[in-house]
Amino acid sequence: MTASSEKQTIVVTGGSRGIGRAICIALAGPEATVYFNYASNCQAAAETEESVRAAGGVAVGICADIASETAMTDFFQRVLSETGRIDVLVNNAGMTRDGLLVRMKALDWDAVMNVNLKGAFLCAKIAAKTMIKQHSGRIINISSVVGVTGNSGQANYSASKAGMIGFTKAVAKELASRNITVNAVAPGYIETDMTEALSEKNKDVMLQQIPLGRFGSPQDVTSVVVFLASEAASYITGQVIHVSGGMYM
Repeated sequence: MTASSEKQTIVVTGGSRGIGRAICIALAGPEATVYFNYASNCQAAAETEESVRAAGGVAVGICADIASETAMTDFFQRVLSETGRIDVLVNNAGMTRDGLLVRMKALDWDAVMNVNLKGAFLCAKIAAKTMIKQHSGRIINISSVVGVTGNSGQANYSASKAGMIGFTKAVAKELASRNITVNAVAPGYIETDMTEALSEKNKDVMLQQIPLGRFGSPQDVTSVVVFLASEAASYITGQVIHVSGGMYM
């Protein structure tokens, strides 16, 4: 995490499951408290909190709609009232509503954009105000390899993740003078509940696209996030780091 004599405050969006949970566990510790939002699954959120405690850290899950400016303003106000600072923001919350373009409903387009891209905008906007006052901070956006390559049947998801890359670069330029770095991580196929549910045939098709010949693990992603949140990455901003086994080179 960023260097500070005070206890660090970490915010992770979409922290109740999958990569988000792994990020919470990786960033938490005696020197940091992790706050995360979740949409509705209270049990999954409680499991994240317990997993972080088991790893020696502290995590606080708060049910809040990532696409609602009012909800996220309230979320960050609680964080600031309890800690007084925000050192790291990881914009991880995401969703998919796949379908071919000609069959895709406008509601499915809007839902994905609201969670994946608008949510990142709202959280970065709110957190940046505190980071500017601190003259320090890290913003890490979780994009996707399909934000660069595109993917059939995922026009909405691919567009949202491509938008996050452009957003990362623009905000990095705006905030660099305030000692705030902004970077993106672009995972490929990572072993989560989603990939576990795939048929063996579909898994084989996916594996053929990966030069390293295996799916990634959540830890492959978290190791990069932890690095970008650390003082060791203080001279890196506006970058997109691919964690995809070579799918994009």
